[in-house]
Amino acid sequence: MDAQPSVLLVDRSEGVAVLRLNRPHRLNALDSSLVTALRTACASIADDPDVRVVMLTGAGRGFCSGIDIRDFGGEIPDASAPAIERLRFQEMMAALPRAVRDLPQPVVAAVNGPAVGGGLALCLAADVRICAASATFGNAAIRLGLSGAEMGMSYHLPRVVGTSVAADWMLTGRMVAADEALRSGLVSAVHADDELGEQAMRTAALIASHSPLATRMTKRALAQNTDAPSLAAAIELENRNQVITHATDEAAAARAAWGER
Repeated sequence: MDAQPSVLLVDRSEGVAVLRLNRPHRLNALDSSLVTALRTACASIADDPDVRVVMLTGAGRGFCSGIDIRDFGGEIPDASAPAIERLRFQEMMAALPRAVRDLPQPVVAAVNGPAVGGGLALCLAADVRICAASATFGNAAIRLGLSGAEMGMSYHLPRVVGTSVAADWMLTGRMVAADEALRSGLVSAVHADDELGEQAMRTAALIASHSPLATRMTKRALAQNTDAPSLAAAIELENRNQVITHATDEAAAARAAWGER
């Protein structure tokens, strides 16, 4: 059993909550306690009006190395288990990136090492992804004889890097270094290992400095319009968001400050 909580939640005065996966001795591999703790933390943050942005990262030298097959802390159904039991387990794991994705606040993933399998799924669930130079990414399921499409991977990855690149990574199971991740658009920036935390906090703080309603509506529009049936439908949602945010005190103050430049 871990001596410390599986997830460390750090509140910052800038309105940024830091979620740090805290099983560094296992490269923050997902076990039953970490899965439960992360879902609980996300539920708590979602209802916290003082949290404007969430930063997701890992303790030690890894982001998340996927499911902890050797020491999950609970029985992982084997191939002989009834299909309903195996489905329940899969649904429990797949709910984890959804918990991150469904946060109303923008999520910045600071990938500080390996992000493999479930770790890559968590990374993809974030809104902004930046990484350390030592970071690596991989979809390992296919190397275990399983489908490479799991935990939202076949939905998120093609939308982030394109179908061809996603197929390459998911079908080969190969590891992807930080420079390739940047070229492919998986991450928006790569920083030196010792600068990642500071740079991620700087990005999160900049987002948190904007109107909370404006940032949330922007996140919602991005999520909805990725699958918009038409340009007209996307613009319709954008127009409504602009009308709603225009009337806020934060928008008035921002316009006044902009006019004083």
